[in-house]
Amino acid sequence: MKYKLVYSIFIFSLVGLSSCSTHQLIHISEPDNKLFKVSILYANGEGKTFDMNYYKSNHMPMVSRYLGDNLKFYEIDKGISGRSPDTQVPYLAVGYFYIKDITAYQQAIGQHIETIVGDFKNYTNIQPVIQISEITEIGFNNEN
Repeated sequence: MKYKLVYSIFIFSLVGLSSCSTHQLIHISEPDNKLFKVSILYANGEGKTFDMNYYKSNHMPMVSRYLGDNLKFYEIDKGISGRSPDTQVPYLAVGYFYIKDITAYQQAIGQHIETIVGDFKNYTNIQPVIQISEITEIGFNNEN
């Protein structure tokens, strides 16, 4: 799995570099390039807790194994502030799965839902909000 993640990052880097050199956007909503993003948002609030180390080391790798070849890669964001440095962070963490097929994702999650939800207690007391999005375009800052 680690090899696949490194390979995916390498491919996305190459695509990014070629896009930057041509000053073009990458349109990934074409049939062969469809990519979907599953966002898992853990809202902050009074009494909310989140163990980032467990999430990174155990939970996300476990779920990524369930997703198999459908998973291109995943990301984890750790919230550090709100709009300005002195405001409370709205989300303690956000996890992202980048997948090729929504139906395959839903089947994989459905087969393991009890294990996935049962693992929440090991890292958080937050009920996450899930959003599935279609990625339609990736842009790069050509100024740098």
